[in-house]
Formats: sequence, C-alpha cells, structure tokens
Amino acid sequence: MIFSEELQAWYQQHKRDLPWRETKDPYKIWLSEIILQQTRVEQGLPYYLRFVERFKTVVDFANAAEDDILHLWQGLGYYSRGRNMHKAAKIVRDQYNGVFPIDYKTLITLPGIGEYTAAAISSFSNNEAQAVLDGNVFRVLSRYYGIETPINSTEGKKIFTAIAKENLDQVHPALYNQAIMDFGAIHCKPKQPLCEVCMFRPFCYAALKGEVDKLPVKLKGKASRDRYFNYFILKEDDQVLMSKRGEGDVWQNLYEFPLLESKHSMTIPEFLEYEDFIRYFGANVNLRVLQTQTKHVLSHQNIYATFFEVRLEGDLIQKKSNWDYVFLKDLDKLAKHKLIFAFLERSNF
Repeated sequence: MIFSEELQAWYQQHKRDLPWRETKDPYKIWLSEIILQQTRVEQGLPYYLRFVERFKTVVDFANAAEDDILHLWQGLGYYSRGRNMHKAAKIVRDQYNGVFPIDYKTLITLPGIGEYTAAAISSFSNNEAQAVLDGNVFRVLSRYYGIETPINSTEGKKIFTAIAKENLDQVHPALYNQAIMDFGAIHCKPKQPLCEVCMFRPFCYAALKGEVDKLPVKLKGKASRDRYFNYFILKEDDQVLMSKRGEGDVWQNLYEFPLLESKHSMTIPEFLEYEDFIRYFGANVNLRVLQTQTKHVLSHQNIYATFFEVRLEGDLIQKKSNWDYVFLKDLDKLAKHKLIFAFLERSNF
C-alpha cells in the first residue's frame, strides 16, 4: 500500500488540470478515453472540447450522421475509433435508454471499449475497483518491479494484471488510477524520465540496475508493407473531382482525390503510358507533380503518396462509381483522412 500512497501523494501535487477530470459523467469520460487512445493529451484536448460542444449527450452523438462524426474526427487518425464510438452511442441510445453505463461488465460489451477503457470509465465515473493498464501503467510497473516479460505477451498480460490489481487502492480506485497514469505520462516518461527526483528511486529495480531504457519490453509486431498511392487532382471550373473510399481497407468512407495505387513509384512518362491511367484520363493529358512522394506511416503499412495535377484537353474518359465532382466551397465539409487534410492545408487549395 506504500506504493499506492506515495503515488497518490505525488498526484495531489503534480496532477494535470484536464476537463474530463472535473466530471463523473461517463459519456464525457468515454469521449476522452477513446480520443486519447494513440493520441497525446495536447493533441486530443481540442478534439474533446469540440465533441463535447457539438454533441452534448450520448443521444446527440448517436443521432449524428457518421460523416459528421468523421469530419469532426479529421486529423486524429485511427478512424475506426470514431466509427466504433458511433456504434456504441447507438447501442446506449437504443438499449439503455440513452443512459451511459458505468459498470465494467456492461461497458466492455460496447464496440470499441476494451479492458483498459472499461476499467477507466467504471473507476472514474463510478469509483468501481478496476485497475487500469495502459502504456503509462505498464511502464511504471515494469520499471519499478523489474518485469522483463513482454507487456504484449499472454504471460506478460497476466503478470501485469495481477500486480495492477494488487496495488489498486480499493477505497480510492479512481484516484489511484489517475495517479499512476499521470506519473507514467509526466514523470516516468518513455524517454528522459525524472529518475533523479523520483521518490521511488531507492526502491525502483530499473533505476538501481541501470535498466530504465530497457523497460518495458515489447514483442515486435509483423513487418510493415509498402504501398504507393498516386492522387490525381482534376478541377473543372469551381469544382474538383473527389473519391469516397469503400469498405475493407484503410480510411473507410473518407474522402480523397481519385487514386491509382501502383506497385512502385512511377514517373509522369510512365503514367502517360499506364493502361489504368489512360482508361480514366485518356492519352492527351497535361500532368504535373504538385507534391512529391511523402511517407505516411500506419499500423503495418507505409503509404508513399504523390499528388499530381491533371489537365485534360477533352472530357474525362471514364469515371469510377465512387468519383464525383464537389464544389470547392464545399470541400471543407467532407470528412477527409490525414493525408488529404494535410495536403490541403499545405497547398492552400
């Protein structure tokens, strides 16, 4: 219990002032937890504030169009989070009369809510004695106890779950969970942790053994594959040709420019002789590079994207079913993935 008490004492002095900590509303806590998955607090905070302002309740969220949610999510990445939130909100609306659950067993049945998120929401909104295990907690526990078992292995999950439960303050679980998460985020950081001024230094395995940089241990995932995305920008008066992505691949249902994927990087002369390009744009085309190849890293994928401007001497030869012209003034209303969003910001489109 000394470990728990020390953490909570540290937290009372150093805790971050965050809006979702000022409420017990499970809906708002859910919003913050999902937004902060794979996202730093500084980046996620403006999104949280926008969502809370736009959708006052989980019913408002459920009643929104998916395009509206994805548009608001634009720039955060991992768009499946937004889609799962929409599914979860509809379930809360339809099955729980719009009352967001606060117990772990119910929460974990909702789309997009795993063990960590269910523990966080139930403890923060209901003070349920559930120990959270996120990246920050794994790091603190692995360093303090000297656990070299990989955190993403089956055995590692069992070990860390047991230790997390053992350390949990049964009387003040919400306070303890917030404390250990903050401690990992701003003190026991991944790089350059504040070991010199750490109250746990005399007892911390990693600090005593000089293994702070080695812990926690994580198994390597599968190798990433390379993909080459070629975007073609075609304007017609005050409109631009856009494409909506389908199911079964990255960025489902988000908008982008017409895309031809190739097996390798291609030059303009190669495209002018490329069968797929000619099928849609024809042979008499003026083509120039607007943005040279940019690397965009996703989970297990490296996207190499190049943007081209297309000028036709005649009409478009053929149009894919998911291609359509959009007025330039309406472009901002479309939910676009980060590659397109970033290009538009840089190019003053």
